Amino acid sequence: LLLMSITTWYWIVLKVYQSWTLRRNSKAFLDAFWGCRNLKQVEEQVLKQVKPEPCAELMISGLQAARHVQNPEQGLVEMGSREEFVLRALRRSVTRSTLRLEAGLTLLASVGSAAPFVGLFGTVWGIYNALLGISVSGQSTLDKVAGPVGEALIMTAFGLAVALPAVLAYNAFVRVNRVYLAELDGFAHDVFALLTTGHAKAAVQPQAKKSRAAVTELQAGEA
Repeated sequence: LLLMSITTWYWIVLKVYQSWTLRRNSKAFLDAFWGCRNLKQVEEQVLKQVKPEPCAELMISGLQAARHVQNPEQGLVEMGSREEFVLRALRRSVTRSTLRLEAGLTLLASVGSAAPFVGLFGTVWGIYNALLGISVSGQSTLDKVAGPVGEALIMTAFGLAVALPAVLAYNAFVRVNRVYLAELDGFAHDVFALLTTGHAKAAVQPQAKKSRAAVTELQAGEA
């Protein structure tokens, strides 16, 4: 239980820091991205300076796929239309980001489900040893029974104390990841539309609603 508790709080602190850093870096990237006038400016001024984060990696994957698909010597993975190849590249980028965001959640879920039973097992084992000790001593008065049994029941409380933070943190991080991945998916649709048709479909932040004209300028600048 002690090892479970230490591991749980390590991941809680780490995931909180990662979520905060991710939000800050993504906001900085999106602000700079939607402020650019064309894709060349995005590559030269934004992608080279921004810190690594899923939205930037998504944009880089899309740009690399859009260029690579024009190579006449294509392998099996590049077969198909330009739109299909760009879409596959964006999907792979989103999948990689999803896997990184979900790191540690399986452990939190495992601790949250297993810790109460570990505590319960400790309680049963403690009561068993307490009863053995009472039978050996031959004294079965209440004061002789209550002490050992009460100490054994504490293990159940320890198990719940370890499990509750893990369960609450798991639910919180799952919700945070779900919201962020929904925003990332919206940005992926924008990038796909921008690289293939020149029109953004959705926005990942309120500012993007005002950037329809900027999207047209981005595509025009690339041309």
